[in-house]
Parts: sequence; structure tokens; C-alpha cells
Amino acid sequence: MSLIKRLNSQSGDFDACLRTLLAFDASQDESIEQATAAILKDVAQRGDDAVLEYTARFDRVSADSVAALEIPRHEWQAALAALPAAQRSALESAAQRVRSYHERQRAETWTYTDEDGTLLGQKITPLDRVGLYVPGGKAAYPSSVLMNAIPAKVAGVQEVIMVTPTPDGVHNPIVLAAAALGGVDRVWGIGGAQAVAALAYGTSTIKPVDKIVGPGNAYVAAAKRRVFGVVGIDMIAGPSEILIIADGTTPPDWVAMDLFSQAEHDELAQAILLCPDAAYLDQVEAAMERLLPTMPRAKIIRTSLGDRGALIHTQSMEEACEIANHIAPEHLEISTENPMQWVDLIRHAGAIFLGRYSSESLGDYCAGPNHVLPTSRTARFSSPLGVYDFQKRSSLIQVSQHGAQLLGPIASTLAHGEGLYAHAASAEYRLTTSDSEH
Repeated sequence: MSLIKRLNSQSGDFDACLRTLLAFDASQDESIEQATAAILKDVAQRGDDAVLEYTARFDRVSADSVAALEIPRHEWQAALAALPAAQRSALESAAQRVRSYHERQRAETWTYTDEDGTLLGQKITPLDRVGLYVPGGKAAYPSSVLMNAIPAKVAGVQEVIMVTPTPDGVHNPIVLAAAALGGVDRVWGIGGAQAVAALAYGTSTIKPVDKIVGPGNAYVAAAKRRVFGVVGIDMIAGPSEILIIADGTTPPDWVAMDLFSQAEHDELAQAILLCPDAAYLDQVEAAMERLLPTMPRAKIIRTSLGDRGALIHTQSMEEACEIANHIAPEHLEISTENPMQWVDLIRHAGAIFLGRYSSESLGDYCAGPNHVLPTSRTARFSSPLGVYDFQKRSSLIQVSQHGAQLLGPIASTLAHGEGLYAHAASAEYRLTTSDSEH
């Protein structure tokens, strides 16, 4: 049985096959939804007591108070100091690159004055408080700490509160070290839907936040979806995706491993290669067959590639770009001799990696741009996480006396047309020749 599907864009059933390949059942498990709803309601009503109960039940951590579950800053600093030199250097380099990139995203307040003397503009302000969810237990994602915390701090967020589950009371040292480097302000050893609820609604110990960001399991995702509107959220992320457009000049082993790099995330991850050279697709498939047995997560990769992966033979590079726009992938590699020749044809992708040396894994950890990206074709209308997600925009309007004479009749006419007479009168009251008349 073939490791991965082969599709041809010229086949009569190609559109149907592609539609099936991209289909992802995003329907929610009803039992997870019900359990999450119950936890959220309980935390909203009982606050700290509910958080303590769920932490004892799910993470096997008992505490007399939620305050006792806060992980003190000196422990983060100790974790950072205890890291092996190579690991600390890598984490510091990644943090510096992420910070440098995101500093260029920061928006500033702007104004202008039009011809009638009216000042118009936009005031940029950061969110006050942000909650960052970080998975715990066996999973350790220090890169996610950096990718979420650093843009928030660059934006000017006053307080970044991190929550992370600590099963059996075990604190993950590299996650705490990343919190120290990322500018996190406080860390609580709680997780799951109860942590999301505490951040969204607040308890007597934990103040509510304005936005919750960061990845989590199905319960965390369900909780974030349910509290949206009470607080902002970053996104509800689907399985990881990579799409590679190749012209046949990149070593096949490199492309094979790039496809593996996303397929190893989980069985639902998606890895697709588009290329107009059928012989090159053969070479990549052979490389995949040869390299797969060397992969520690070979079973996951095999399932992911078999269920949701594809090698697609296209008519041309132009057609490959057209198909890529339809797929709108999370990660897009343009693995070609001259990638800039093709990048202008790409309209929809979370992150675009240009050239054979730009492996997606570098973007995950240390290139600089954010690795929190839109999935499941949402790159058609959304963007990577960035500083702009932690800043708000308020409109500024200062109408001059002269401007009121010009704008008033326009507003009055439109308001009358909508039957909103107080609106019209409000504008008409300003129709004067001098301040002394009123």
C-alpha cells in the first residue's frame, strides 16, 4: 500500500479528490462540550473553590488556596539559570529574534487635520491584561510561550498572566525559563477548562483578563470558544498543515523531511506537495519510504500521510500557486530556484517560506515571525498572531466649528432618511455662525 496519495490536477475527479482531502470534521464532541460548559459555569459561580477542586481532580494537586498554586518568580529564574548552556543560548536567541521581528509590527497613534479644520485619527492602546495558556505535563512548548508573551509585551500589555497545568505538582523547567525570558508577569499552576474560566471570569484570587491566547487540548479549545465574547481569544486552531510548492531543484530528502515535520504533530496533520515534475514526485516518495523507518514518530507520520497527505502533479508552477491559494495553508514552502518569482501569485497562506533553505521548522522556533497561524483554510481571511492582536484602535474625531457647518447638514439629511430625528437635531444644534449664539 502506498505511503501517500498521488493526485493529478488533470484528472477528471481532481476537484472532488481535493475536496475530500481537505475535508476536516470540526464538529465538537458533545461530551467534551457538556463537561466544559459545566466547569465554566461552576468556576463562574464558585470561583477559587471550584478551581481548587478541579485542579485536585484532574492534576492531582491539592492546595489550601489558589494563591498557593502560583509559581513564584524566583522559581522561573532558577529554572532559567539551571538550563544547560546550549539550551539557554538557543532560547535566548529565539526570544531576541521574535522580539526584534514583532517590534516592527507595533502601530502608533496617528492623526490628521482635514481642510475644514477637523482633526481625525486613530488612537492605539494596548490591552490591560492577557492570559496565556501553556500546555503542561509531558508536553513542553517553550517556543509557544515566547510566541505569545513577547508580542503582548511589545504591544505594551501591562500584565501577562500564564496558566499551565502541573500534573502531580511537577513544574516544567524549560516552560518556566521561557516565561522568564518572555516577560510574563505571573504564573499559575492550573490548567484545563477551569484555568480558562478563571482567566475569563476572574475569581477572588485571579483577576479577569481581556484576552486569552495559547494552545491547549480539546477541553481548553472548547472553553476558549465558549468564553469568546466575555474575553477575546486568539483563534481556535485546527490540525497543523504544510503545503510545499516545488520545482524539482530541492534535494528530495529535504522536502520529504519537511513533509514529515508537520505529519509528526498528530494523525490529523496535513502534508501536501505540489509539483509539475512527476519524476521529482517519485523521488520524494522514494525518499519518504526510505526515511520513515528512522523517525521516532513513524507511526503517527504514516497515519497522517496516509489519511490526509498527498503528492499532487500539477500542469505548471502557476497552477500549483492557484491550487495553493485554494488550500490556503497554515505553512507554505516555495521550495524553488527563484521563489520571489512565485510569491506574488500567492494570496492565502499563514506563513510563506521562500527558497530551499527556509524550512518550516525554523519558523516554528527561531526565525522571528509568529508560529501561531491560521489553519483549516482560515488564512483566506485571517493572519498570524502579532502585536496587533494585543492593541486596540479607537477613532479620534475633533470637529471644528467650520467642520460642523459642513458635516451637520449631511448628517441631518441621512438621519432624517433613517427616521432618527434626535440624531438629526443633535447635528443641527451645531449649525451656528458663532459660539456666542449658544
